[in-house]
This record gives sequence, structure tokens and C-alpha cells, in this order.
Amino acid sequence: MSYCRAIDYMPQERQSLHKAYHDHLYGFPIHDDNELFCRLVLEINQAGLSWETILKKESTFRIAYDNFELKTVAAYTDADRERLMADPGIIRNRLKINAAIENAKTILALQAEHGSFEKWLELHHPKTKEEWVKLFKKTFRFTGGEIVNEFLMSIGFLPGAHSADCRVYTNVLEAKPKWMNA
Repeated sequence: MSYCRAIDYMPQERQSLHKAYHDHLYGFPIHDDNELFCRLVLEINQAGLSWETILKKESTFRIAYDNFELKTVAAYTDADRERLMADPGIIRNRLKINAAIENAKTILALQAEHGSFEKWLELHHPKTKEEWVKLFKKTFRFTGGEIVNEFLMSIGFLPGAHSADCRVYTNVLEAKPKWMNA
């Protein structure tokens, strides 16, 4: 068995960065709302850029966004927005920064209503990609079709993270709750 083609065909110097994400995170379910929020913010920030750029900046994103602690990010002030705009370790895009803060507030509201962001996602599963995109556009900021697709694939809610002949594919299936594979 090999890896997904994208990994197999990457130059060696790029493989290590991508393989760590590919082998241990991509497509695996996330049960922590702060980590779900992290993945959503990273996917939003990837829009118009390469995923490699985001992977290289992940640790600085974690520092800049207080490890994606929802209550902290939801309480960010204008001073925090300016701090983020001045931080070269992240993507300095005002729309993406504002989306992160507003989406943190939205997730807190979803937690209050449903118990967690994860439970809100579960409540809506299964949906087609088009149904998910419509729901996300109605609920969150800066969530177009590709962002929603990649976010949901990356957390196992939509298929396609790995090809069936990828050595990680079986691990992902085993990590998912049974209802998610149905």
C-alpha cells in the first residue's frame, strides 16, 4: 500500500511536513471543540493559498489565537484584531481575522444550544456537500464551498480525505464512530 497520490508525488523535502498531517490528522474525527474551531480557522485561512503555507504557520496561528480557545477568541477586542493584523506568523487578512472572531462567537452559541460544536455537526450528519455548504454559509462567516468541503473532509464528515488504497484509509475508518461510516 502507498500513500495518497499527492503525497507519493511530492518532492522529498516537502513530504515530511505533509505526511505528519496526512497520517495523523487528515480525515480523522476531532472531538474537541477548540480543535474543531482551529481546523475551521486554518481552512478559512488557506483560501487562496497553499495548504503547505498553512501547515508551516500552524504553530504561530496557535500562539496568535490563544491556542484556539473559543471563549478567549470570542472576546477579542479591536486591539486584538490589530495585533493579529500585525502578526507576520499568520495570514494577515482582515476578513479572515474577523471571521475567526465571529465564528468563535457562533460556536459558543451552538455549544449553548446543542452542548458542543461537535454535537451540532453530528445533528446535521449526513448531508451532501451542497447541503453542508448552504448550512455553513447561513451559520458562519467566510465559508465558501471549498472551505466547507475541506473542513468536513478533514474531520471525517465528508468522504475523500484518503483514497481507498492509501495506507491511512483503514486507520481513518477505524477511528470514526460507526454512525459516521453509515
